[in-house]
Amino acid sequence: METLKVEQFDDRVIVRLDRPKSLNSIDQIMVDELHDVCELLEREPKVLILTGAQTERGGIFASGADISQLRERRRHDALRGINSDIFARIAALPMPVIAAIDGFAFGGGAELAYAADFRIATTRVKIGNPEPNLGIIAAAGACWRLVELVGEPAAKEILLAGRVLTADEALGIRLVTEVCEPEELLERAHALAERIGGFDPLAIRVTKQVIHAPRAAHPVIDNLAQALLFESPEKEARMDDFLQKRSERKGR
Repeated sequence: METLKVEQFDDRVIVRLDRPKSLNSIDQIMVDELHDVCELLEREPKVLILTGAQTERGGIFASGADISQLRERRRHDALRGINSDIFARIAALPMPVIAAIDGFAFGGGAELAYAADFRIATTRVKIGNPEPNLGIIAAAGACWRLVELVGEPAAKEILLAGRVLTADEALGIRLVTEVCEPEELLERAHALAERIGGFDPLAIRVTKQVIHAPRAAHPVIDNLAQALLFESPEKEARMDDFLQKRSERKGR
């Protein structure tokens, strides 16, 4: 691919945003290639780790949308939802998405991170949405997804007052799940992927769907999902294993 570096493993895929000369800004080619990645993961569900390739300035997740392209977009481009569609598709992937964030995550880069299920940050992370300073809004999910993630007061500070969060500040409002040194970032992402990989993949997929279901769908969707899993051979095997190990512990 031209703008992404992709590594595939048995249970996960690592995608590195790789436009170092533009600080990993998100252009149309990157959007198209992210759609290709989504198509792959929809066919063969795996955990996705999203991160940024190194630049001359060090680690950067994504500095935002490509302003040179954004400058030329008009009403019909906005209605196409170029970035919002791909971020929604990433958020809806069957298996969890981990954003491993280093350096800047601004504008569209921040919105890409918000679309992930987990966000791990390095100590040098700066994250925010300066779109109103460019005469636009954060229209690729931040105006509603960020409210869901951190609450309305914090979201308004970021979206309306241009607050840029440090890693510790992002951790303080639980926008990120952990903070680490830059050299530990991928190790932490892999450790999280390993933990997820220890669970039943079908149970993980169904849980993610239930979490994202509309409030009005509960508890009916919960019961239907559980009914599906109750018939799974994996459920019986895992519970048999649990009971066997408990019996062995009691026999010692």
